[in-house]
Formats: sequence, C-alpha cells, structure tokens
Amino acid sequence: MDNQLLMVIIIFLAGITTLQYFRGRKLNLLLMQHYIRSVKDVIKPEDETYTWLGGYIGFRAEYRVNRDNLRKLEYTLTLLPRHSLLYFPIALLTSRHDKLYIVVRPFPQIKREAHLIQKGYYRLKPDIENEHLLQREEVEIAGKKYEALFEKRRDVEKLKSLVESMAKPANIKHVALTPKTNVFYVQMKPEPETIEEDIRKIVEFVNGEIKESPFSES
Repeated sequence: MDNQLLMVIIIFLAGITTLQYFRGRKLNLLLMQHYIRSVKDVIKPEDETYTWLGGYIGFRAEYRVNRDNLRKLEYTLTLLPRHSLLYFPIALLTSRHDKLYIVVRPFPQIKREAHLIQKGYYRLKPDIENEHLLQREEVEIAGKKYEALFEKRRDVEKLKSLVESMAKPANIKHVALTPKTNVFYVQMKPEPETIEEDIRKIVEFVNGEIKESPFSES
C-alpha cells in the first residue's frame, strides 16, 4: 500500500468518524431532552436537579414530588455512545441498549421484599441482601422468563401485573420492592415512543398498590 492510498484511507475514516460524532451527539441530546420532557409531563415535580454524567452518555435526575404517595423520584439514563464510531460496536456487545434506572421513594413504608429479574439479563448476579431468606420461583411474562424472589407470593403477583401492563413488558429487566431503603426500583430499556406511558404506569402503581395491600401492610 503506497503512502497516497494510505492517506486517502485515513482522511476517509477521519471524515466518517467526525460525521458519526456530530450525528450521534445530536441524537443522544435529542433523546435526553425527550426523556426529560416526557417524565416531567407525568411527574410534574415541585423541584428538579440534574447531574451530567459526562460526554453525551446521559444524566441523573432527582425530582421532589410530594404528592399522593410519591415523595421523590430519581432516575439515571445511560445512552449508547452513538457519537463514537469506534466504541459504539463494543457498547452494543457490553451494554446492549440504552438503560433507565428508576428509584421511587414513596411516603408509605414498604414492609416486604420482592424482586422480578429477567433471566439471563445480568452477566453478574445482583447483590440482594437476605436473598437466602426469600422464596424463589420462575415466572413467564410476554414470552420472557423471570426469576421471582419474594417473602409473600401475592407481592410478586402485583409486580408481575405491573410488568404485564407496560407498553413493552420485555423491556422491563428488574423490578423490586426493598423495605430496608423503602424504595421501589425499576430497571428497563427505555424507548422514546413508550416512555411516557411507562412512567405513568409506574406512578399509578406507587399511588395504588404501594398505598394499599399488600406492600404497606405489616
């Protein structure tokens, strides 16, 4: 390969990399704006705080709501590095998709622990305190297998109903009720066209099921 051809290849790759950077950056910024707007339209927070995660890969949001059963809602959005031509294919293999981690802090006290975890999703099993004390079953939702961990079966049935009600149930990777931190947790693959509906379902769950039986009962 002569020097002239090598130079042409380098210039071509540099051009493609630059083009991908600007296109990917724009797309990720548009996605972030869309998710912020969609979540706020449902939550209608009293106060909001954002923390930039660096580059164009996402942010962390904290919303103080103080309405109905919902005291606070926090979420972390991590996006694929669409602006990086070199790292994007690696991220598709390691991260696989955009991710949304939702932490809801309700006013009522959550009394019992329950988890639904999509089987095969985690490469490393999540650390669940007192896991050895929980009952364990396998359930199927929308063609996907989930591992259910719970103190009482009716709790996991409520979580199962929530996942089934979501726009795309298979996008829900992990839902949990944790008494120690009094948190309702959802990890999911977000999609722009369904995010508002999904957040609404989560809020309805907090305002309904967590306030009523079985989660807030002793």
